[in-house]
Amino acid sequence: MDCLFCKIIKGEIPSKCVYEDEKVYAFHDINPQAPVHVLVIPKRHLGSADEVCEGENAAAVSAVFCAIPKIAEKLELGDGYRVITNVGENGCQSVKHLHFHLLGGAKLPENMGI
Repeated sequence: MDCLFCKIIKGEIPSKCVYEDEKVYAFHDINPQAPVHVLVIPKRHLGSADEVCEGENAAAVSAVFCAIPKIAEKLELGDGYRVITNVGENGCQSVKHLHFHLLGGAKLPENMGI
């Protein structure tokens, strides 16, 4: 598979890891849109949020959402943060591996999108 995020998970492409467990990997975005901008991804390859409705896919996404508060605490985002996912071309999904942008570290603009 020629997926950028799968290669990052495997260590084939370097990243600045901030969290990892058996189902989730999180790393700093190379083009941050906020003082803290981390990508949180399931290790299981899923193309987008369109694929998460049942079974093992749903469990993979549940693991991501269980990890996000732990990551936010580690990154000292106690004042709040935003979680965003993009789906498809019109949704500006740049990498076809489900990922969530965890943004914080400052008051974020209300109209901010990734």
